[in-house]
Amino acid sequence: MRNSTIETLYQHYLRHPQVSTDTRNIQPGSIFFALKGERFDANAFTAQALEAGAACVVIDNPDYHLDQRCILVPDVLTALQDLARHHRTQLNIPFIGLTGTNGKTTTKELIKAVLTEKYQTFATRGNLNNHIGVPLSILSIPPGTEIAVIEMGANHQGEIAFLSNLCMPDYGLITNVGLAHLEGFGGFEGVKKGKGELYAHLEQHQGTALIHHDNPHLLEMAAGAGLSKVIYYGTGPADTICGELLDADPFIRISWHTGTGPETGTANSDTPKHTVQLNLTGAYNFENILAAITIGQIFGLSPGQISTGLSGYQPQNNRSQLTQTANNTVICDFYNANPSSMSAALSNMNSQKADRKAVIIGDMFELGEEAPVQHERIAREAVASGVDLLVLIGRHFFAQQDKPGFAAPAGKKILFFENPEEAGNYLSANPLKSHLILLKGSRGMALEKLLPLL
Repeated sequence: MRNSTIETLYQHYLRHPQVSTDTRNIQPGSIFFALKGERFDANAFTAQALEAGAACVVIDNPDYHLDQRCILVPDVLTALQDLARHHRTQLNIPFIGLTGTNGKTTTKELIKAVLTEKYQTFATRGNLNNHIGVPLSILSIPPGTEIAVIEMGANHQGEIAFLSNLCMPDYGLITNVGLAHLEGFGGFEGVKKGKGELYAHLEQHQGTALIHHDNPHLLEMAAGAGLSKVIYYGTGPADTICGELLDADPFIRISWHTGTGPETGTANSDTPKHTVQLNLTGAYNFENILAAITIGQIFGLSPGQISTGLSGYQPQNNRSQLTQTANNTVICDFYNANPSSMSAALSNMNSQKADRKAVIIGDMFELGEEAPVQHERIAREAVASGVDLLVLIGRHFFAQQDKPGFAAPAGKKILFFENPEEAGNYLSANPLKSHLILLKGSRGMALEKLLPLL
């Protein structure tokens, strides 16, 4: 898009620094971007947006050019992205970019919780981490912000490279790589290549990578990218931040200290250890916590500030969120699911101490040709966990019921349902009481419908 058009848009943005893509959320004086979707063309809402108080509307259909408040561009989405990229170049603050198969949002929120103890910190709101969400996030950064934390998601190769070029991170981390979006990425190696685009961007632009030193896949990817500026966190004494998981039943308690890495300036391992208890469940979150501690260390927070930020973090959005209902304790982890996160959740469930346990899991989406084998593998892991009640929901899990090895041991139950409605009918007729329950599935399974029944 022509620089003159972007500059015109940017002058509008500086006068009215609020951006909207939904006429239901228009603030008076904001800029409305008329994006096209699979089921709608927001160009048709131009008049409605102006009536709602938009200062101007960005359109790409000349039929809706009503007056001088309409800015006609070749493509509205490209205009939104170019405006965000331009705005990013005007912000002289550190940007932290993160991606990964699992734990992105939790890690982002932990980093924000820590940095907020010292800095005015902006972090991606909710799950606005795609080709639309990232530019909206950048354009939502308020004046006075001192550090920005941007989450980047992807289900195809090339997306992380594109989003990195939008947010231009000074620091970047990949939480992990696992079995997710296999259909779009083309298998696990495709996942590694796609997520590794962040490392490539950091090396090309002299950024610093934070790497979990205990993850061999990340080390391999870092070596392939030829990273020259790296800070490690993990369980080894030479890591910049070294930690130990002390407990995760049900909440995580860790010990951490500064290691002997060259960035720390510490010549020996005899450094003070700090212990912190979080309101977060799931042993798999240990490495995400270490990442947040490392960010805090980089930006000069004291151990007390770091620990305060971590202990004050309250998980939300049904990610590793422990919920006490009238009858049960539920690990609400049903925002999304893939084979890697499902295995981690089942492993964590095995480590929990409870008289009675139930696992209720739903289908995992976007696995392509891998879907049958991955659902069978997870189903067998769930059976092997030996919980009192195992409920498997969705057409892929339902297809496993006639395979050998899914008979319930004495005193246990294994149930298969094609959809959450059928599972809900069972749970209504057979209410659970005094159970520790794992509730997890892909977003499209909408397992939140079952929570009121638990």
